[in-house]
Amino acid sequence: MKKAVVVAGALLLGSSAVMADQKLAVEQDNFMRSIGKAVYVTMLKMGKGDLPYDQAAVDAAMAQLEADVPKIPTLFKDNPKEQVVNATYGSSEKIWQNKADFDSKVPDVIKTVADLKGKIKDQASVKMAFEAINKSCNGCHETYRLKLK
Repeated sequence: MKKAVVVAGALLLGSSAVMADQKLAVEQDNFMRSIGKAVYVTMLKMGKGDLPYDQAAVDAAMAQLEADVPKIPTLFKDNPKEQVVNATYGSSEKIWQNKADFDSKVPDVIKTVADLKGKIKDQASVKMAFEAINKSCNGCHETYRLKLK
């Protein structure tokens, strides 16, 4: 009887760890999707003319980037050891194998966002801003983001 209770307890603890890992993976994925929406939906589409230029939307996207990008190292402190189910992109194990290098990529994005603050005033400048932000983000994505699908 004691053995069955110990086995059941171990199974519950194991399933709790898996659920915690998936929760963390989803939290990280949702966070990066939110940043991606600001960059790739708002700024890219406006820069291409797919969306009309909207200063309020640009300002909101830049404010979001300014607030959220510095949180990336903290959010990726723990390795969920799994990917989000059916996700297109995921986090490479390289993040936690070389955390100092991963974290060192973030200040470049922060600086890019700060340098652009207040300078986006029209479609041409939002296009230029997208290109600058995308370039600084790719410094990390090329090494630490996995294409899953």
